[in-house]
Amino acid sequence: MAQLQALAGDDTSASEFDRDTAVTPRPGEPGTYDLELSAGWTIIAAINGGYLLAAVGRALRDALPHPDPITVTAHYLTASQPGPAWIRTQTVRAGRTMSTGQASLFQADEEGREVERMRVIAGYGDLAALPAQVHTSAAPPVMPPYEECVSADDAPEGGPVTGSTAILQRLDLRLDPATSGWAVGAPSGAGDMRGWLGLADGRDHDALSLLLAVDALPPTAFDLGLKGWTPTLELTVHVRGIPAPGPLRVSLTTRNLAGGLLEEDARVWDSADRLVAQSRQLARAPRG
Repeated sequence: MAQLQALAGDDTSASEFDRDTAVTPRPGEPGTYDLELSAGWTIIAAINGGYLLAAVGRALRDALPHPDPITVTAHYLTASQPGPAWIRTQTVRAGRTMSTGQASLFQADEEGREVERMRVIAGYGDLAALPAQVHTSAAPPVMPPYEECVSADDAPEGGPVTGSTAILQRLDLRLDPATSGWAVGAPSGAGDMRGWLGLADGRDHDALSLLLAVDALPPTAFDLGLKGWTPTLELTVHVRGIPAPGPLRVSLTTRNLAGGLLEEDARVWDSADRLVAQSRQLARAPRG
């Protein structure tokens, strides 16, 4: 995928991700931030939930005394639309090693009334100050090298995605061929999705972009043979470390679809084979 150049004011080094998640403190209203939600992060009929979470995460990073998201839980209340939005933050507690805050994202409806789009509570700390010792039984997903995986440019016409695919132009995404059969009408039925993930403009990942990474791959519903929008109801992310430069490896699994709802568990590994993020989300299964 061709790399994209993004501009943020006069700073030509800023990436599209940084530009499109930028927040501006509102004068006279401490803890309130204005932003413009970009149509460049839409998929099918709505703005991607990971992008929205990263934007709210950026506002909380500015509002809280600690720099990095450690645990973040979001409830998605109504579908966000491209255009003006604002975030109200509140510091719940500021401790020595961790601070806790909450935030809500708002937009105006067609009649100018304020509508809450999502509500977040998060714990922030300093990832660089955490102990280095690791004990884990988790292993990176086994999949082909980046060059042998499937890019968006390889996708055939049609498929389960009807609507906007703008987000694919912002990502450098290469899916494991074993989990991309859904794109040619041959889903495995296992509920798995794996791939390499970078940002298309070459920006390296950091703690904030991990909030995007856990929700950036196609939904596992596609591998179950379902088509259409899979809206997130709730998403919890645990950030475990600052990722090393280079593409991430992301693994998604769904093991239970019942009552029209499915869970999706994500694990994110960096180029140094470290588990740097985990998440679980509850989503509504496609109705199509």
